[in-house]
Amino acid sequence: MNSIDRLGELGVVPVVKIDRASDGPDLARALMEGGLPCAEITFRTNAAEEAIRLIHAAQPEMLVGAGTVLTVPQAEQAVAAGARFIVSPGFDPKVVDWCLARNMPIIPGIATSTEALMAMDRGLNVLKFFPSEILGGTAMLEAISAALVGIKFLPTGGISLANMAAYLQLRFVHAVAGSWLATSKMITAGAFADITRLTREAVAVVGRVRSYGGEP
Repeated sequence: MNSIDRLGELGVVPVVKIDRASDGPDLARALMEGGLPCAEITFRTNAAEEAIRLIHAAQPEMLVGAGTVLTVPQAEQAVAAGARFIVSPGFDPKVVDWCLARNMPIIPGIATSTEALMAMDRGLNVLKFFPSEILGGTAMLEAISAALVGIKFLPTGGISLANMAAYLQLRFVHAVAGSWLATSKMITAGAFADITRLTREAVAVVGRVRSYGGEP
């Protein structure tokens, strides 16, 4: 199973902005104890590359990827550190093509059907929809998915415990992603027990939605 398929199986992806790389292993343990062995470490801080490296070394079974990848050099840094997938907030052909040439799983961001078509032309079928809630949320996804047959989405931006089930019920949603599971404030404060608790809550929602096909 490749990394992107595994994210779909898990159903929810923590989007993490980390300020101290040394917190990476503790974060990974907290997420795994909550039943979620994955994380997207965003390149919004200088600590991202080293955090990915430390997580990969401490928890090799953790599916750790790099998010907010804006340039090819960032993609190179992420892969060298051990990232197993790349996520971008938009569609940059240079970043996408670099990843595809190296068989590195990538989920580029899209906000329009035009960007989705560019991704489809490159054989990609799982795309980040960002910022989801601002762009119309589930209603917008339902509208564009009718024309984008075969595409699945990773909605990000405004996703929370309160609305994640509504997204996961949509057959064309691959998984949801969000930062509420492990905020930078929680990580810096060492509130790893809270991260584990929030993770368990999210994992439980995924399980209920997939088991019963309805709101928990």
